[in-house]
Amino acid sequence: MKILALGLALAVVATSALAADNVLTPAEQKAGWKLLFDGKTTAGWRGFKTPEPDAGWTASGALSPDPKTSKDIMTKDSFENFDLSFEWKISPRGNSGVMFHVTEAGDETYQSGPEYQVLDNARGEPPPEQAGGLFALYAPQNAKPKPVGQFNQSRLVVDHGKVEHWLNGVKVAAYDMNSADFKARVAASKFKAWPTFAASPTGHIALQNHGDAVAFRSLKIRPLP
Repeated sequence: MKILALGLALAVVATSALAADNVLTPAEQKAGWKLLFDGKTTAGWRGFKTPEPDAGWTASGALSPDPKTSKDIMTKDSFENFDLSFEWKISPRGNSGVMFHVTEAGDETYQSGPEYQVLDNARGEPPPEQAGGLFALYAPQNAKPKPVGQFNQSRLVVDHGKVEHWLNGVKVAAYDMNSADFKARVAASKFKAWPTFAASPTGHIALQNHGDAVAFRSLKIRPLP
């Protein structure tokens, strides 16, 4: 009985330590994390080249676009070096993404912001375009996305050009945007058409509508020195 009671007590402690959706734990607050989405409103978000988010985005527990009409949204604030944590789920064969260092120099968010790929891999995209990778440039390694309809947990760490992609607790990609390798990959990709791509050391975080149902929640960020 004592062992059972101890096990139940530990389970209660473990459960209480888990963060609820769209809130910061006391430990996260102390560590300097900032909540980007309160679970109820689009406060802190705006459109690309517009002061307000597109009306198609809803904020009921998760940020979701109208797949048919919504344009991308982005944070009002800009970030340079940071640790971004977010959860996402995608529709069957769906495609979306989270971009960073987005500026308004081009015509679309992806013309400046590198993209953490959000995808149902059953869509059949090539490795560099699969979930967790840097879209079209770095394929994810050892990535294990959750089944469609379940939320995945992701992290994007950007530290003076050195970037890490994490998916469900596993680091799946790492690269240096200042390296010759990164620049060569960009030069061999479609992004070579846009001098604005990955050119700014700071910018907005953007959520993409690619025409498929997607949901984002628990978006939080910790600025790094």
